[in-house]
Amino acid sequence: MTDRPLTLMAVHAHPDDEATGTGGVLAQYAAEGIRTVLVTCTDGSCGDGPGGVKPGDPGHDPAAVAEMRRQELHASCEVLKVSDLEMLDYADSGMMGWPSNDAPGSFWRTPVEEGAARLAELMRHYRPDVVVTYDENGFYGHPDHIQAHRITMAALEMTELTPKVYWTTAPRSMMQRFGELMREFGADLPEPDPEEAAALAEIGLPDDEVTTWVDTTGFSDQKFDALAAHASQGENIFFLKMGKERFGELMGVETFVRVRDTTGAAVPENDLFAGLR
Repeated sequence: MTDRPLTLMAVHAHPDDEATGTGGVLAQYAAEGIRTVLVTCTDGSCGDGPGGVKPGDPGHDPAAVAEMRRQELHASCEVLKVSDLEMLDYADSGMMGWPSNDAPGSFWRTPVEEGAARLAELMRHYRPDVVVTYDENGFYGHPDHIQAHRITMAALEMTELTPKVYWTTAPRSMMQRFGELMREFGADLPEPDPEEAAALAEIGLPDDEVTTWVDTTGFSDQKFDALAAHASQGENIFFLKMGKERFGELMGVETFVRVRDTTGAAVPENDLFAGLR
């Protein structure tokens, strides 16, 4: 036994990702006295600019957007009581197929070994007991999410320090409910074409393949407020349209698939730190 606190490290791609998939566990574990470390890989410069101006449109200034999103990220971390924020500051690659994928300095173009070496250095410094990131498809195919997955798994191989590793996921039952709410709150949304609908149906996992269900309902207001801190991206953050009560109903349980474990803790489990305390 040591005096070192139990430590959670979440590796995310952009400012605001920390709140969507892990805002509940970040807030809950911080309240329990666990050290929470957030690593944000990109600067978010492909996000919306003031007034909702889109990347590539006149008036979109990537440097100004990055600075604005940095400030919002700090505000979100304050809401979630994140202990330590580390920003790798790679250039946001944008959505798959955008020209920004191949721009010099983009995260997508960065050699995995380079990003992994930087992340491994942070892992050696913080010595996390639990690491959380995305699955191989970045949950929904975003290049920066995929790259975050790649550098995380490579860094873990370099360090061999972490007892438990998780990928964020969503049970298919929740994805179905999410689809219903999308129609409820955005009735004018067009029906996806068959190819897009098939891709959406593959997001997440069957409920019985989800290993870890963490009830963070008591922290859903904090999670909502953390998302709201990213006000510049409000047009893209569908969840903010629900209001706190409905948000808590849908987003009060955060789900993961456990991909590495040295503790022998049984699954399904309701605590990322099961077997460690």
